[in-house]
Amino acid sequence: MTHNVPSKEPQPVVTATALPATRASDFFALTKPRIVLLVVLTAAVGFYMGAPEGVGAVLLVHTLLGTALVAGGTSALNQVAESDVDALMRRTAGRPIPAGRMRRVPGAVFAALLGSLGTVYLGIFVNVLTAGLAALTLLSYIFLYTPLKRRTSLATLIGAVPGALPILGGWAAAGGALGPPAWSLFWILFLWQLPHFLALAWLYRDDYHRAGLRMLSVGDRDGRRTFGQALLYATALLPASLLPAVLGMAGPLYVLGAGLLGLWYAGVGLAAARARSTAAARRLFLVSITYLPAVLGLLALDKALL
Repeated sequence: MTHNVPSKEPQPVVTATALPATRASDFFALTKPRIVLLVVLTAAVGFYMGAPEGVGAVLLVHTLLGTALVAGGTSALNQVAESDVDALMRRTAGRPIPAGRMRRVPGAVFAALLGSLGTVYLGIFVNVLTAGLAALTLLSYIFLYTPLKRRTSLATLIGAVPGALPILGGWAAAGGALGPPAWSLFWILFLWQLPHFLALAWLYRDDYHRAGLRMLSVGDRDGRRTFGQALLYATALLPASLLPAVLGMAGPLYVLGAGLLGLWYAGVGLAAARARSTAAARRLFLVSITYLPAVLGLLALDKALL
């Protein structure tokens, strides 16, 4: 498939009038609730896998609440920082700030309060290490990943770090030391994200070009680099996903399930690298959002059965 990148200068996207939104719903939308849910779920898995016997549900609730606050604040700060580019992309032009329903200052104040509150909450009710990891997630996402998206395609690789940190935060919250078992979970999250976001970058490459973001898919006319890297990371994920078993965290059930899921993910990545089409990218994206909850669910189930 050949994709010709438009040569004209980016112009603001004109969209149809959005349905009326309340002030509360706009602030809620700033937090990107679906991303917050994913972050909370990964933190919960990290907590469960790192928890010794006797760690109570109250600590888990504190961990997930504080994590959700920091994740919501991070997402909101990202929307404030990128409101100018969001206005240029069809899929984001309807967000509260680019759509004109909210000014940047109230959004920034809300986001900063949310992130700060979550970090302090984790420090008080969980532990300092978990709070530090949450703060590192927020700062690296906002001050590294977000600005680098305008400068280099390596931003996707850098952004996978804060994307994988919450599972370490969950592990640390349960009192686990950040040794090889914890880092094996980090690498699963890190590598999983890359084919996921590369597929998304191909699907929205015109939007990203219009906004001036330096995604790998922008200018990649035939998709060889985008899909080739997606295949590389999906393939690397297969052995990485088996590390928990090597480290004694999981048994045969997990090995079988994770192995089959990893072969599926890599196989779809290979098919996408051959086809290099919008349909192939969409399938890879859909498989990616199936893979992660499946492999993390298997990991938790295997621990429960051991």
